[in-house]
Amino acid sequence: MKRQRSSGAFKNLPVSVVINLVLGIFSFTCIFPVIWLIYSSLKTNTEFMANIVGLPGQLFFGNYQELLTSSDLKYYFINSIRSTFLSLIFILLFGFVVGYFLSRFRFRGNRLIFALFMAGLLMPIHALIVPMYIQFKQFDLQNKWFTLILPYVTFGMPIAVFLVESYLKSIPQELEAAAAIDGASFTRTLFEIMLPITMPVLTTIGIIQFFSCWNEFIFALILINDNRLLTVPVGVNTMKGQYTINYTKIMATMALAILPALTVYFMFSKRIIEGMVAGAVKG
Repeated sequence: MKRQRSSGAFKNLPVSVVINLVLGIFSFTCIFPVIWLIYSSLKTNTEFMANIVGLPGQLFFGNYQELLTSSDLKYYFINSIRSTFLSLIFILLFGFVVGYFLSRFRFRGNRLIFALFMAGLLMPIHALIVPMYIQFKQFDLQNKWFTLILPYVTFGMPIAVFLVESYLKSIPQELEAAAAIDGASFTRTLFEIMLPITMPVLTTIGIIQFFSCWNEFIFALILINDNRLLTVPVGVNTMKGQYTINYTKIMATMALAILPALTVYFMFSKRIIEGMVAGAVKG
């Protein structure tokens, strides 16, 4: 019996080695571009052009020093943080309230409203660029500090409503009935009882929408023309000169731009999966 087990384990060894080798190669292809971006940003542009892949002979922090002292990068960060933070607040608040009402109340047009939100998940954003540009121009909504918040909230609401509505279906309505018997008002029940219960899925929505808003490029490109209101993704594009390109400076900008996203990902990556499957597990 022992010989059969040992021989079976040895027989499956090549398969596991191949699987782990493939996964290791795939992981390397995902991690190496970030590593290459970081150490390339610590080169001079001349050294980078001489050897694109090679490690820097000496660490050069001049790119970061120039970005932090004499460029508009700090303003791009402020604009991105403001647009992302305010968009997240509205997406989470409106998504929770709308998802709760669609999940708990049955009224005429309930399924139609839900279907309209689901249609937003299927609507290609690029097909709406021209109509949105025309509308924003007609209503004089371009180049305002709140310009990008409008499309961010609009396109972030469908996934928020869908996840909240699906999650609340797994929560028994007896909780609200018990709260009503104890004398709790509807507002208190909504924000003091149901809101904490939905925190796992709201955390997931917040993480997903943070990446979406922080990395968004198309709307920031077509709706903002004022250099003082540019966000980080569009601001990186302004680092190019008319005839020459300082690649290491652009890479330093990109390294700083992905730093918040990487930080959020490493801190909350597990919560994405937990929130996505929470409703299925409870159901």
